[in-house]
Amino acid sequence: MAWSWKIARIAGIGVYVHATFLVLLAWIALLHWQQHRNLAAVVAGVGYILALFGCVVLHEFGHALTAARYGIRTRDITLLPIGGLARLERMPDAPAQELVVALAGPAVNAVIAVLLFVWLQTSGAWQPVDRVGVASGGFVERVLFANVLLVGFNLLPAFPMDGGRALRALLALRMEYTKATEWAASIGQGMAILFAFVGLFWNPFLVFIALFVWIGASSESSTVQMKYALSGIPVRRAMLTRFQTLTPSSTLQDAVNLVITSPQQDFPVVADGRLQGLLTRTDILQGLERGDRDAPVVQHMRKACTLADASQMLEGVLASLQQRDCHTIPVVERGALVGLVTMENVGEFLRIQAAARKAPAVPSRG
Repeated sequence: MAWSWKIARIAGIGVYVHATFLVLLAWIALLHWQQHRNLAAVVAGVGYILALFGCVVLHEFGHALTAARYGIRTRDITLLPIGGLARLERMPDAPAQELVVALAGPAVNAVIAVLLFVWLQTSGAWQPVDRVGVASGGFVERVLFANVLLVGFNLLPAFPMDGGRALRALLALRMEYTKATEWAASIGQGMAILFAFVGLFWNPFLVFIALFVWIGASSESSTVQMKYALSGIPVRRAMLTRFQTLTPSSTLQDAVNLVITSPQQDFPVVADGRLQGLLTRTDILQGLERGDRDAPVVQHMRKACTLADASQMLEGVLASLQQRDCHTIPVVERGALVGLVTMENVGEFLRIQAAARKAPAVPSRG
């Protein structure tokens, strides 16, 4: 994610902090200074936020490590002002597994709350309950209270939040997955409207949560519909078969000429009918910035590019396109280059398929 910095790597997963999170810390520090004019109060306020977001990181690792049990890798975890974001490569296909992964995060917060409760009980350090809140009371009590709120808030059926994903998984046990997603997304968007309404009169921060839920629900629903629309369709049915290629001895200027005169932006580099690499638009621009206009493309192409087989299912190739910074995947058959797949031509294929399904049936002649 742009404007993010890596702060740790735990269990093979990179943990990043977004620039806006640092803005949140600065705002909290300024707020405490204005209220108390005391450095100790500022440190305490910032320390509480860091402790709270430490619990959020553990929440996200609950999702990530549970998903790893099902062979699903987590690309990274990013801290944002609205919480944490664990980018799983995909959600489990089995509804029961998705349910476990969705509930793993809130379960971590529940465990933290129970452990803090036991510690306070055994140490006798409890403060009166009416003095405890997110911004008041003892430090440990506040962290406990915040974890209880995290459990409750995340279990709300606001898809794609944890509760919404759990709802989708439960629905998918009884109905088709895309239908379950549509139901969960609709309920999530209804919750987003409720968040926004409450936020306007009580806490403006809920308006940002509402926006996240609305966009996330819509995006998730579209992604699932696309995935299932492509299910069972081989790559050869949707790949581009008319495209421009380069040779290893072609220059960057040759590539520039093709970019200008054709709609294509990424170019396979081919020798004797065999794919040698892929020269992307980004590679071309970087080469031009270095003044390598007359350099052969072999010096700038990507040799280790992702490939697809013509008989491979389009659904899997789409996932590869979405996960990588390369927007073109060469298609091979028995080692020879036979086509290209891009997000644009997959989108066109889907639009054509959708239009064909809407066409009226032609009566048979008998």
